[in-house]
Amino acid sequence: MNTPLQMPDVATQALEDIDVSLPGRFRDDDWHDWFARLRKEDPVHYCRDSVNGAYWSVTKHADIKAVDTNHEIFSSEAGGVAIVDPREEDKAVENFIAMDPPRHDEQRKTVTPSVAPTNLATMEPLIRERVIDILDNLPVGETFNWVDKVSVELTARMLATLFDFPYEDRRKLVYWSDITTNVPQVTGIEIDMEERQAGLQECALTFYQLWQERAAAEPKFDLISMLAHGESTKDLISDPMKLLGNIILLIVGGNDTTRNSISGGVIALNEYPDEYQKLRDDAALIPNMVSEMIRWQTPVIHMRRTALKDFDLNGKDIKKGDKVIMWYLSGNRDESVFPDADRLIIDRQNARQHVSFGFGVHRCMGNRLAEMQLRVLWEEIQNRFRKVEIVGEIKRLPNNFIRGISDVPVVLHPY
Repeated sequence: MNTPLQMPDVATQALEDIDVSLPGRFRDDDWHDWFARLRKEDPVHYCRDSVNGAYWSVTKHADIKAVDTNHEIFSSEAGGVAIVDPREEDKAVENFIAMDPPRHDEQRKTVTPSVAPTNLATMEPLIRERVIDILDNLPVGETFNWVDKVSVELTARMLATLFDFPYEDRRKLVYWSDITTNVPQVTGIEIDMEERQAGLQECALTFYQLWQERAAAEPKFDLISMLAHGESTKDLISDPMKLLGNIILLIVGGNDTTRNSISGGVIALNEYPDEYQKLRDDAALIPNMVSEMIRWQTPVIHMRRTALKDFDLNGKDIKKGDKVIMWYLSGNRDESVFPDADRLIIDRQNARQHVSFGFGVHRCMGNRLAEMQLRVLWEEIQNRFRKVEIVGEIKRLPNNFIRGISDVPVVLHPY
């Protein structure tokens, strides 16, 4: 009789054999103890072999910030920002998150005004209007998938607003975002790469046409118009791959943080009902709760840098060309910064110290927009429902880059 295969145990596996990049860890939500061990025993850890080759794991909050702010040593441009090495056909797709200063700064500043405080204040009534429309049309007392009806739908509407994209086609934006990170080295699942390429080509053609329309019109405050009229970005149209890269970056950035924090927040409040009661008792906690939800969920699991020269990081000898992974998910569970870090604590005093948005020059430019969407959503939820109750199995996605959630079955309980 064959002996069943035994999965490695976190307590007994040799330290040098630990590979925290396995996509199944995130599908099964089985990552906590692995990162906790690295933070305790080997916070800058070398994995000599994985499906994505050798890499360093940076797992402590302070070390992550040190890498994220040192772009002279740790480059975004040299090898991309994900643990997966870019395929040959993807290398020509450039965007400013995968650039180092000063090129990064020049392109980023063109679109930053779209999410400036004054523009966000103008957008808030529209966001609230769309949140209200979504919530008022949900089936009360019936089981439905919160991810599809709320998380994805709200995100699609906001992306359509930011790009001034045809509203009836808004779900295409979510689809294009999903296929961008849907490669086997990230998900562990084989996919139809020709179908993926066709989807990205459709995205490129669509935004090429939108760009031409916006460039010929008076400047407006949507992202395409800003890029088309920006001094340092107006020539992107002459480089279709760079144009596609920046558009995809803005779509993914606008999709994944908000969408998965909306889903993760509902999961967290159901896991910690005492925190849900705090919310019911004091809605003024919502802004801080939003930061804590983003910390707890950590929608972007990691970012990659490539060492430009030899460097000593926390006593470890990193060599020029080495792949260095900042595990934001682990940094947000660093017990030395966030006591009782695995718990959602909606009045946590230092919740905003999370690294979910990155740190330094590459900090997510849309972080305030994401926070505003979540704040408005939870204000309106609390106006209508005593509880959003999870009533079935949560399904997560196998993905070591985006901490995605596909199914959260819920029932709404009104007051």
